[in-house]
Amino acid sequence: MFRSAGNSLNTSDALIRLILINVGVFLLLKTAYVFLWAAQSTHIYRWLVLHLTMPAEGKLLLQRPYTLITYFFTHESFWHILFNMLFLYWFGRILQEFLGNQRLVALYILGGLAGGLLYFFLYNVLPPLQFIRPVTMLLGASASVYAIVVGAATLRPSYTVHLLLFGPVQIRWIAIFFVLLSFIEIGSANTGGNFAHLGGSFMGYLYIKMLQRGTDLGGWINFILDKIGGLFHPKPRLKVHHPPLEKVRTHNAIRRSTNKSQEASSSLQDEIDRILDKISEQGYESLTPEEKQKLWDASRNL
Repeated sequence: MFRSAGNSLNTSDALIRLILINVGVFLLLKTAYVFLWAAQSTHIYRWLVLHLTMPAEGKLLLQRPYTLITYFFTHESFWHILFNMLFLYWFGRILQEFLGNQRLVALYILGGLAGGLLYFFLYNVLPPLQFIRPVTMLLGASASVYAIVVGAATLRPSYTVHLLLFGPVQIRWIAIFFVLLSFIEIGSANTGGNFAHLGGSFMGYLYIKMLQRGTDLGGWINFILDKIGGLFHPKPRLKVHHPPLEKVRTHNAIRRSTNKSQEASSSLQDEIDRILDKISEQGYESLTPEEKQKLWDASRNL
């Protein structure tokens, strides 16, 4: 049990990393608010939030284009982030199992971008929203989460979860319920948020359908993230250590007798490690029949 919990917190788990980023930003904002409130300087907090949330006004967005990304990592309400992170975890695990880490992150980002763009577009074309557009801001990971939920339901519509009071429910019905709820709530106090939900939902559906046809809409995101990861996590330089000559002579005979068996097991272990890395990055379905057979054979020998 403790081992599995430790594995879940491993930094190589992209889903946990996304959740930690969201929670970290939330805690930093709330901590800043407490200190600024005590110093009677809450206007600084409002300024900070203003520069993390996405405006509906075009002039403001041109001044702060980065908010098209920062908004879907920013929450102010405890209940908002709680439900977003719960749904992200539950449905993200499904996508992560079948698609791997990279595509999970790509869909999270694509969903946030799609939700933000639809919100911005509709606030600038629908007449009832023109008066409140200059003061409207968008925040929260809901668009990204909706993309994950709908993406999981599109990929595995018959996947069943057990809900309290309802029993077993296929995730397609959960996704349909929340999409319809967002649609009928248009015109309410959270109209901008509902626009973003629908944009994220559409992206989740489109992403999976295109992926099933062989087109990865998030390939460019993975390329950028790989470049950024290379900058912040460079590979360590190799150091060559030369042992004393007498030690080499002493151990040469022993090495010759064990090298053959070690090379065989090392080669097999390297192959298994490569297959496991592939599952982590691209999902189990990306394996070839030969790779699945090797993994099965190795598991039987454990």
